[in-house]
Amino acid sequence: MIPAESLITFILASTLLGLAPGPDNIFVLTQSALYGKRSGVLVTLGLCTGLIAHTAAVALGVAAIFQTSLIAFTVLKTAGAAYLLFLAWQAFRASASSLNVPGSNLRSSGALYRRGIIMNITNPKVSIFFLAFLPQFASPDNGALMPQIFFLGGVFMVTSLVVFSGIAVLAGALGNWLSKSPKAQVYLNRIAGTVFAGLAFKLATANAHIR
Repeated sequence: MIPAESLITFILASTLLGLAPGPDNIFVLTQSALYGKRSGVLVTLGLCTGLIAHTAAVALGVAAIFQTSLIAFTVLKTAGAAYLLFLAWQAFRASASSLNVPGSNLRSSGALYRRGIIMNITNPKVSIFFLAFLPQFASPDNGALMPQIFFLGGVFMVTSLVVFSGIAVLAGALGNWLSKSPKAQVYLNRIAGTVFAGLAFKLATANAHIR
């Protein structure tokens, strides 16, 4: 069992990491501003689901492959960057009128949910981050390591869900206000497209610190 002091420290650290500007919360913010808080929350659920894969990767030792294999890391990050560029292309093509038709860009809850999952699991930096972060709060003195890693991953997911959902609600309120202006909608799409393209470039140029 992980000591209460360590668990509290882990929760605080996870909360601060969730609030710090990064690809995931920026992704939630732009989706919420464009399509409303419901969309942001669904994307958040997808992102948090993706964390299950990264937690399992750390617990099973798979994440170490991305830290030691340049080919594996490059293939996954290229796929992630390509997906982000596709989202940027969609955003740049979107018109103000398309935002006024419910579901015109994101046709179902499943599509939003899957978007979050794909965004998360195609970023190998998350697995490497988990590989460095989670084991710091696990110890053989507290029992078997694998259950501790899965427990910490679960706590991180819950923390991220709360923080990102808060971001979605706030950004969704901003989006509702901007939706009253067609010109603002177009600008918002252009900003979102630029953000997605920037995230794609950041991911494509990321280094795995291969050993």
